[in-house]
Amino acid sequence: MEDFIVNASDIHFAYRDRPIFEGLNLAIPRGKVTVIMGPSGCGKSTFLGLLGGRLAPTSGNLEFDGQSVPAKLGPSLYKMRRKMGMLFQKNALLTDLNVFDNVAFPLRETTELQEPLIRIQVLTKLEMVGLRGAGDMQISELSGGMARRVALARAIVLDPLIVMYDEPFVGLDPVSMGIILKLIRNLNDALNLTSIVVTHDVKEGCEIADYMYLLDRGIVSAQGTPDQMLVHADPAIEQFMQGLSDGPVRFHYPARDYLEDLQDI
Repeated sequence: MEDFIVNASDIHFAYRDRPIFEGLNLAIPRGKVTVIMGPSGCGKSTFLGLLGGRLAPTSGNLEFDGQSVPAKLGPSLYKMRRKMGMLFQKNALLTDLNVFDNVAFPLRETTELQEPLIRIQVLTKLEMVGLRGAGDMQISELSGGMARRVALARAIVLDPLIVMYDEPFVGLDPVSMGIILKLIRNLNDALNLTSIVVTHDVKEGCEIADYMYLLDRGIVSAQGTPDQMLVHADPAIEQFMQGLSDGPVRFHYPARDYLEDLQDI
């Protein structure tokens, strides 16, 4: 029987009058790379906010490692978050600190480790992402790909159970993207992590995923392995996975007859 580290059951959530989830059900298998995809605005990043306890569902339950996330408040929520690493969409690095101190920041803020042990932890994680020699660099000196790797080192410095990646491939050149893809897969396996990758990049998602979810209209519209998703029979799923310009999601916005519009000029 498969072990799931995250279970979302009948999740409902809305921003004011705009529904985002209307009965979302999904489970994240422990130790795997799970990719969550979907069109813009479908709630991919919102799901990460719910899992981290930054947002609370209107109804339904979301469990992490056997505990209800919405039920956690204050110290108990912060304790749970220490088991979670987060790679933010725009890295969220602290520009007043250098590379070493950015990675050390979670250790200094949430543990009582002495500096010699912090140094070992930070250098180990920087070595894993290939940037041990960049510890003294300022954030403004980094390329986009290097900044993403520093943010990844910070996300894993507390040795979390899961790492959440919010659009990790955005803005990267092909070489940097290849490096991040390799790191996500290798770190997941080497550190026995569970990885949740939110993206709309189908090719990259299929390359690293063990399992995939496609969100649309507030629910899971499709799920399966990359091979299963790429040959899905549903025309809407096929359109998204193949990047087709026309299909159930029409290229042309609904309008009256073209010639009638021209005659009104």
